[in-house]
Amino acid sequence: MADAGADLSADARGRTQAGASVPDAGADLSTGARRLVHVNGRVQPGEQVVVVTDPTMGRYADAVAAAAREAGAAVTVCIIPMRDQDGQEPPPPVARAMAEAAVIFSPVRISITHTRAMRAALDAGARVCMMTAYTDAIMTSDALCRTDFEAQAAVCRRLGAAFTNGALVHLTSPRGTDLRFGIEGRTANVLTNIPDPGQLAPVPDIEVNVVPVTGSAEGTIIADASVPYLGIGILDEPIFCTVREGYIAEMTGGAQADFLREHLESFADRHCFNVAELGVGLNPNARLTGEMLEDEGVMGTIHIGIGTSHTLGGEIVAPTHYDLLMWEPTIVVDGRVVQRGREVLA
Repeated sequence: MADAGADLSADARGRTQAGASVPDAGADLSTGARRLVHVNGRVQPGEQVVVVTDPTMGRYADAVAAAAREAGAAVTVCIIPMRDQDGQEPPPPVARAMAEAAVIFSPVRISITHTRAMRAALDAGARVCMMTAYTDAIMTSDALCRTDFEAQAAVCRRLGAAFTNGALVHLTSPRGTDLRFGIEGRTANVLTNIPDPGQLAPVPDIEVNVVPVTGSAEGTIIADASVPYLGIGILDEPIFCTVREGYIAEMTGGAQADFLREHLESFADRHCFNVAELGVGLNPNARLTGEMLEDEGVMGTIHIGIGTSHTLGGEIVAPTHYDLLMWEPTIVVDGRVVQRGREVLA
């Protein structure tokens, strides 16, 4: 099984690279770094900035740290060991530094978004720009360097209000997704990518997400765009999921579906299959590449997050959180269409 997983990951990476416009290894990262610092992080002179990175992501950490120092910030760079999996906690000294930061940038290969350390930093008022699995392609992309984040913020807030004020969601797609779940009492996460204190910005993934009421999801999920984790990337075949009482009870499809299902089963934790999130991509310049932080912002897609919901406002803590993307959704809240394909109607 390990050999099969390795082959699949390598193949997925090849497809991602073929489908994206990947600059030369020596690409100039300064424009993207300054956008992250000035537009997204809004770093001010004298602020405490913490850059959390790992040994594989030094190019991006160095670029952002340099831009933050130019902006007059006091910058601390924390290099953590490679994580074994998404959601594994950073070391305690790094967690303490994060909790004291005004702004955090996280160019890491494996996500630390869904961790207690990140939740504590947000609760302490940090503004966080996530940079998980950044590449030269993302750092120089139109999604980062040309998007008018301020203009999209109003769209985000309208859709967020529809979710926050709603009670019942019905999600469908041309492939056959047909999922219903409750959201009453949930507050939408409006990720404009211009974070206020206590907010995350998974730049350049502009999105709005909401956590289903635990145990309420019922129906069918058919992912046909990507699963931008574990080296899976752009999907060759749809992944079919049957959902009962808030959990994926069956997951079928091709080799990618088998790989994902067997990976989740390896944790022997039912919560890995929890339907944790509905996320809506809202970056008009994002393109599907197989990389998480661009894929999940693509307009005309939504993603269903599975696993941990705690960091998004839910109750479930799991060893994992992965997202399954689909094309051309229709989202109905309390009988009213709030999104159809690329069009936000809220």
